[in-house]
Amino acid sequence: MSNITKRMYAWYSILCIAMVVLDQVTKHYIVKTIILHRQKTIIKGFFSLYYTQNTGSAFSFLADKSWGIYVLSAISLVMAILILFLMLKAIKLELYLIAASMALLVSGAAGNLIDRFRLHYVVDFISFTFGSYNFAIFNVADIFAVCGTILLIAIIIFDSKKFDVLLDNIGPKKDKGEGTKVEATPAPEAEESTTDDKKEEENA
Repeated sequence: MSNITKRMYAWYSILCIAMVVLDQVTKHYIVKTIILHRQKTIIKGFFSLYYTQNTGSAFSFLADKSWGIYVLSAISLVMAILILFLMLKAIKLELYLIAASMALLVSGAAGNLIDRFRLHYVVDFISFTFGSYNFAIFNVADIFAVCGTILLIAIIIFDSKKFDVLLDNIGPKKDKGEGTKVEATPAPEAEESTTDDKKEEENA
C-alpha cells in the first residue's frame, strides 16, 4: 500500500468521524435546548427547529410501525458495512469522488444508527414549510445521506466508467489468461484444391 493511499484512508476516516460528530452534536443541542414536540422558529413561515423522536428511517419512513426501529437498525448496519467497504475500495482505486459519496452515505447511516442503538429512536429537528405544505422533519445525518446519494447518481450518469471500474474490482479477480477462446476456422478443402490447381497451371 502506497503512502498516498494510507494518507487518503486517514483523511476520509477523519472526514467520516467529523460528520458523525457534527450530527451527534446538533442532536444533543436540540435535546438540551428544545422541549419534545416544541418548535423554535428561525425564519417565520419557512424554517424552524422542531424536536421530534423518529422511530422510522430518513424523513420519518416507517415511523408508525412498532417493529420499524429493529428492521431499520439491522438494514442500516448491513448497509453501513457495505458502503464502508465500497469507500475503502474506491480510495484504493483512486476514485476519490466516488469515495466522497460513500463517505457521506456511511456517515449518514452511522449517525442515525448510533441513535437507534443508544436511544431506540432518531432525533429529528429540521423542519421546512412551503405554504400549506410541511416537509418531513429530518436531521443532519439525513442531509449527508441525501447529498451522498445525489453525488453518486451524478457520477453514474455523467462518469459511469469510473463506477464501472469500482464494480469490476469488487468481485473475485480473474486470471489474465481467462476469457473466451476463439478457435480458428479451417479453410474449406475445396478452396485449397482450387488454389493448388491454379499454381500447377501457372507452372505449366
